[in-house]
Amino acid sequence: MTDDTEPTADDAITGLSRSDPLAAVSPLDGRYAGRTAALSPYASEAGLMRARTRVEVEYLIALGELDATPIGFDEAAAAALREVYEEFSAEDARLIKRLETEGAAGYDATNHDVKAVEYFLRVRLAEIADENDPSIDDAESLYPWIHFGLTSEDVNNLAHRLLLKPAVSEVIVPAVREVRDALVELAQEHRDTPMLARTHGQPATPTTFGKEMAVYAARLGRALGRVVVANGDLSGKLAGASGTFAAHEAAYPDVDWQAFSASFVRGLKLEHTALATQVNPCDDLAALFDALRGANNVLLDLDLDAWLYVSDRYLGQEAVEGETGSSTMPHKVNPIDFENSEGNLSKANADLTFLADYVTSSRLQRDLSDSTVKRNVGAALAHCLIGYSKAADGLAKVVPNETVMREELDATPEVIGEAVQTILRREGDTEAYERVKALSRGRSVTLDDFRELFDELDVDDGVREELKALTPAGYTGVADELVDELDE
Repeated sequence: MTDDTEPTADDAITGLSRSDPLAAVSPLDGRYAGRTAALSPYASEAGLMRARTRVEVEYLIALGELDATPIGFDEAAAAALREVYEEFSAEDARLIKRLETEGAAGYDATNHDVKAVEYFLRVRLAEIADENDPSIDDAESLYPWIHFGLTSEDVNNLAHRLLLKPAVSEVIVPAVREVRDALVELAQEHRDTPMLARTHGQPATPTTFGKEMAVYAARLGRALGRVVVANGDLSGKLAGASGTFAAHEAAYPDVDWQAFSASFVRGLKLEHTALATQVNPCDDLAALFDALRGANNVLLDLDLDAWLYVSDRYLGQEAVEGETGSSTMPHKVNPIDFENSEGNLSKANADLTFLADYVTSSRLQRDLSDSTVKRNVGAALAHCLIGYSKAADGLAKVVPNETVMREELDATPEVIGEAVQTILRREGDTEAYERVKALSRGRSVTLDDFRELFDELDVDDGVREELKALTPAGYTGVADELVDELDE
């Protein structure tokens, strides 16, 4: 077939609009759109436009509170201004995009996303004045004070953090907590379900399924705590083109602009970055991305272990009515949720590593390469969110197969060897380890083999009975009690 007879991509998707998930370039907005929708208010371009508008409005109001400036806003005027971002609509977002790309409302195309927000505010201020709102009667007199003395990065660094902070606290953290809660429930329900442990992939001292789930719950809880702390430490900068307040100082040298900046940034519920170039250094973002990677790594470890437990039949999976596990093998119930979680968390970690490394560097006082990179923070969070939801789905479907666990324990009596040699050491046997090693290492043994050894030992009858009472299923130490170590 020649090139001119092959169907084109356009032919293949005829009839699909660009907004149709089936036409999405990324699976985040296509196949997984339902799982990532909660991030849209924080990760979309419209969300960024709204956050920029919020920064510009609050900055304008703050300027009006200075005695030095000729502007001021009463309570009604401030409320009218805040409505611009509080009631931000799809049409507002479209207007900003038109102002940027093609021009609108009498303004030429800015080809600059932050400048477009400035002109958007002019348009909305004029509309407020035209509506005879007594709170603002001369919109044009306010135009010079929109974005006064600022550089785009002053707006952008704050806007990005105003989106990232709630995205993590309202979407990401609850999703991780859901997984942790599921692990806690499994830990408590199966705290005394004995299970063969494996170290180096080989049979080892038995544990309980509940205790192993408790380990993951505890690790995830600690990792989540680090995420919460890092999210709370997000820090904003507002200091002008080179971080020196030069324009502000030139216009109003008697104003304490450093104090103004600190108050303004903290008023947005962010920490304040006092020393910066044009760019907020972004070490705070790197710390948050690294904390998220830590949580993801715990869940990746869980995904791998859960997959192996399913493979070993320690975990059964509830079959979903109508679901197909394999296109050729009808019997299959595959651990697809854990596999999907693993894939998405691995992708998220690759993105988070790249972001953490990249955003902390900027040539001299500013280069723009980080601007396009930061637009992908939402994608990294989306892969995290898919990974968390898939892990939760997987945990909701698994059922510990206690019969299989018990059968494997019974078939692996050599694991009591540790207990045997330890008890004999207690009794002063200097060859205890060597005795058990000679009996069991690299050999298939039975409990009867151990009991024959016990009959030959020069020990008290009480010790002999203690040894004979040992079983793999009963040799789990205080595994069940360790579940209580979980923080509520």
